[in-house]
Amino acid sequence: MDINENKIDKVVLALLYLSFHSENEAVRAWKSFDWDAMDRLHQKGFISDPKSKSKSVLMTEAGQKTAKELFEKYFCS
Repeated sequence: MDINENKIDKVVLALLYLSFHSENEAVRAWKSFDWDAMDRLHQKGFISDPKSKSKSVLMTEAGQKTAKELFEKYFCS
């Protein structure tokens, strides 16, 4: 089976939107998704490095914007 990792990354980024929370004017999201997908989102510049002891990642401005757009595209009617 061929897996389209780009599609997986888009859906994971959209689902991260559900767990957005503000912390000292920064937006963070819980990092409870597949590690490979989280690493790819970091490489694409959407999130901070997920390899930390923190239970959440820092969302970049591009990550926040794209996550919201993808969430609305895939999950809103």
